[in-house]
Amino acid sequence: MLRFDPFNDVDALARGLMTGAVAGTARTPRFMPLDLYKVDDHYMLVADLPGADPGSIDVAVDNGVLTLSAQRSVPTDEGVQWLTSERFSGTYRRQLSLGEGIDVAGIAATYDNGVLSVTIPVAEKAKPRKITVEATGGPQAITGGPQDIPSEAY
Repeated sequence: MLRFDPFNDVDALARGLMTGAVAGTARTPRFMPLDLYKVDDHYMLVADLPGADPGSIDVAVDNGVLTLSAQRSVPTDEGVQWLTSERFSGTYRRQLSLGEGIDVAGIAATYDNGVLSVTIPVAEKAKPRKITVEATGGPQAITGGPQDIPSEAY
């Protein structure tokens, strides 16, 4: 199961304000929008990373935290007279806390047409299972009397 941290974006904004970086400038990406849903026995995380350099995309898991990061190259300013500069560049980064029922070794990611897709499988031990109840031969009568008790028991 995945845990959601509602304060993660607030923390990122506070860090940006304290370091003097203004979130959402022409050169700093605001955020990495993503969708997260469950299908059968796995979760799907789909994140928009338009224009990200494919070699810069990194998906890592450390101590139950899934970290997604990517880089969009900064265009060179040499010999350029900008008329409009609205496209973000720089580093994108998102972190999500993973629950204990995740198969961390089975996480897989693909990047296609600016979309990062991460498959997060549910661990076998966390999957629901049905337990079969076996019936014995039916009711059994308890027989015996004082003659069946060993003499050493007295």
